[in-house]
Amino acid sequence: MAIQQKSRRSGFRGKFSLLSLFEAMATPHALDRYLELVDPMTTVRDLRGEVTDVHRSTSDTVTLTLRPTHQWAGFEAGQFVQVGVVIDGVRHTRCYSPACSQYRSDGRIELTIKAHPEGLVSQYLHRNAQPGLVVSLSQADGTFHLPTPRPDRILLVSGGSGITPVMSMLRTLLDEGYSGDLTFLHYAYTENDVSYRAELDAIASEHPTVRIALAYTDQVDGGDLHGFFGTEHLDAVAPWHTDAETYLCGPPGLMRGVKGVYEELGLSDRLHLEEFAAPTIAVSEDVDGDVTFSDSNVVAENSGRTLLEQAEDAGLSPAYGCRMGICFTCTSVKTSGCTTNVQTGEMDSEPHKKIQLCVSVPVGDVAIEI
Repeated sequence: MAIQQKSRRSGFRGKFSLLSLFEAMATPHALDRYLELVDPMTTVRDLRGEVTDVHRSTSDTVTLTLRPTHQWAGFEAGQFVQVGVVIDGVRHTRCYSPACSQYRSDGRIELTIKAHPEGLVSQYLHRNAQPGLVVSLSQADGTFHLPTPRPDRILLVSGGSGITPVMSMLRTLLDEGYSGDLTFLHYAYTENDVSYRAELDAIASEHPTVRIALAYTDQVDGGDLHGFFGTEHLDAVAPWHTDAETYLCGPPGLMRGVKGVYEELGLSDRLHLEEFAAPTIAVSEDVDGDVTFSDSNVVAENSGRTLLEQAEDAGLSPAYGCRMGICFTCTSVKTSGCTTNVQTGEMDSEPHKKIQLCVSVPVGDVAIEI
């Protein structure tokens, strides 16, 4: 046994040393930069995904099936991944939640992406994605997922493109044979705007213990509910909601409406949510101080906007991804000064600390390593 163990360790060291040698020879570029010239899905370090199927279920959404490279470690239903594509020579990254079950047997990932009018990456993928396209991926991340063990009662609420993480939760619970009370409540303008409508209809007919409720805000017939979220909708589809755990993802209006109702009901601790929206920032009129981008030798007057926006206004191009405080791509070191996190309201005056540029607003003089 000792000899075998020694042999395996020696083999590992040999492979590691050989890999290290190749990587040293490839310097200053990563070895994967050379491998992608032969096959972009053959990688040593980089996690990537190849589009194997493209489907458009509504006029402004596209569903992509991705085959990830061997580094993929799986995900929990509700989490997100970062997807990177190169547009006009520049890599852009955005966050998307898989919509498939976390138990999908072939290990592939399904992403449904809504083409937002101002969405550079979503528009690109909606127009150009086709089988064979290779994108960069991150490992799954995020705290928005179902707990273990599962709650006895679960209410899933979504709106628009926010359907993806809760669709993943629904599919995962069905794969587990979940036997508790389960309601899936989805909001859309009309029935033509509902992604996965055929599958949801099939689930409703095949799983009588699962309540599927579709609510339309711009359509007065069809579906199960009409208008916007309120207590009457809750009572209609999940009369047991006070004893349930609720998982919510959707556009800002729906998020505000649900959070407001749950606050009035004293149920905020039972509401779990994922927000994929850029923070709204009210620029103060009495801002002062300067922002020093130390690595670029640039100093700009503090405008009260986020540090990412101020860097771009100064002609700099720091890396960024989601622009909403999720992906951490824009993280940089603040060497001095005080900032406010616009999502949490927390102020930070600790020097030499990593902060997210997209959700940090300077308070007075700030120096940042950009």
